[in-house]
Order: sequence, then C-alpha cells, then structure tokens
Amino acid sequence: MRNLWDSLVLLPTLAKLSSRVPKNPHTAWERYWAGISHTGRGGQVLWDAGAASERERYEEQIRAQLDPSLPVIDVGCGNGTFTRWLAGMFPEAIGVDVSDSAVARAGAESGDLPNARFLAVDATADGAAGLLREAAGGDANVFLRGVLHVLDQAEQARLAANLHALVGRRGRVFLAETNFQGNRFQYVAHLGADRRGIPGPLRRAIEGLPMPGHFGRRECRRVFDPAAWELLAEGPAVIEAVPMKSSGSTERIPGYFAALSALG
Repeated sequence: MRNLWDSLVLLPTLAKLSSRVPKNPHTAWERYWAGISHTGRGGQVLWDAGAASERERYEEQIRAQLDPSLPVIDVGCGNGTFTRWLAGMFPEAIGVDVSDSAVARAGAESGDLPNARFLAVDATADGAAGLLREAAGGDANVFLRGVLHVLDQAEQARLAANLHALVGRRGRVFLAETNFQGNRFQYVAHLGADRRGIPGPLRRAIEGLPMPGHFGRRECRRVFDPAAWELLAEGPAVIEAVPMKSSGSTERIPGYFAALSALG
C-alpha cells in the first residue's frame, strides 16, 4: 500500500519534470552537460560514480575479449571518466559524445593524459563510422556504458550499423547497460525518490534527458542481429550511480553486459 501511495504522490512531480525535457535529444544532452558544474562521486551527474568496483567487474571481460593492440572508442563518453580508465589498457582511448559541452568537460578533466582525446560526434548519424575509423586509424574496439537504453529503436539500429563498420574484422564491442525490470516509479524509488523528494542528480536527469528504458539479453539480440554479430560473452552487470541515500553508498542498478564481434 505504501508503494502505491508513493507512486501516486510522485506521479504529478515526475510528469511536471519530464515535461521540461527538450524534444530534440541533441538539445537535451547539450543543455544537460552545459549545466553541470561538478562531477564525480559527490557530483551532479547521476551515473558518474567512478566506482572502482564497477570497473573491476568489466576489466576481466574487456581484457579477455578485446584486442589490446587496437585503440578503443568510448561512445557516449560524457565527462570522460571511463575514457581515462580505458586509456590505461589500450594504446589510445577516444571519447565521443553528441554534446560539445560534455567533450569540453572531458578534455578539461583529463589534463595532459597523452593517449586520451575527445571528439563531438553523434555515433548514430550517417557517416559517423567513417569519421571514427579515420580518427582511430582503422579497426577499433568500442566501449558503451549506459548508451543504448536511452536511444529509441531506430537510433539503436543506426548505432549498431555504424559500430559494425567501425570495429571491422579485428575490433570488438563491449557494452554495459541498465536493465532494471520494474516500472518508472519503482526505478526512481530504487534510486531514492519518495514522497519527501527526489535526490538532486536524479531530478536533474528526469527533467533534462530522454526517458531511459532497459537493455538486456532480448534487446541485445534485437539490436545486434545474430546474422551480423557474434555474441562472445554476456551476463548480469551492476551499474553504479552516485550516492543518493543517507548510507552514502553508491546506488547499484541491475544491468547487463555483452561482448560482440562483427561478422562478414
């Protein structure tokens, strides 16, 4: 009964916040990143917890499945937290994001890291694969975290087609996505929203960004057609978000990971 009451209380607030999201997703992402003043565990960006525990869970699969001699492209890099980490495992890490402000922040936060750079690119756009292959110098590995679940199906299909051309024969894709199976109210409650209010980083995402979905095994097979992709590994993952409850611990969101190679 309490959960039902909390949902009813949250309904008008969520509706009001969601109504502020720009219709154009490019505008939404640029406005969001332009308004960010601080990042990291105590910052304003919901998914930027920078948790070593999450990185460690990915590292085993990345080292097992991706060619360490190739560069890696971090699609949807945001402020570059994971790009900088990937730069420690690959000869070059290239972070790409649709938002100019995200790319500028990523560059500023990366200092003089010699093998990391950032480009403003919409990886779902026509021609993106050629542009990124040129930047990487040929076949490249790809890292995606929390990108596919905020794209609609047409955008997901375009991104998969571009990634197929980008990885070529030698590159691989590693993805990690949120896969929370409850409804919208259960999801925001899981992240700390209740009748008393909505935590700041969560509120900022709700009122500024496209509504997220979930991405798991079924969605992976739909987006990455088995006729064009070989699934190398998959399994459950945990996406860690910034702390938003009194415990001070990172918020743990059920997720999914997969590693894939292009066929043909």
